[in-house]
Amino acid sequence: MRSDEQVDGLILSFAQVQWRKVAMIISKVVDASGRGDGDAELHDVAERVRALVEDGRLEAQGDLSKWRHSEVRLPTRIGTSPR
Repeated sequence: MRSDEQVDGLILSFAQVQWRKVAMIISKVVDASGRGDGDAELHDVAERVRALVEDGRLEAQGDLSKWRHSEVRLPTRIGTSPR
């Protein structure tokens, strides 16, 4: 897997201002990394999604541990914390 910064960049590149399912973002990042979809890699990407939400670089709705039932997006307000 790539470094955290590289994974973060991929996550943010697939995120939009519209809500996107966390499962889709994780899948796209794993595909773009050129490696298989092993459980460890999927969970590593999910942890980076959670870290980006905690840092305010992504907004989230739903329980992030339920990838198919939660969504993320790029913050809609520049200069304010999306929490």
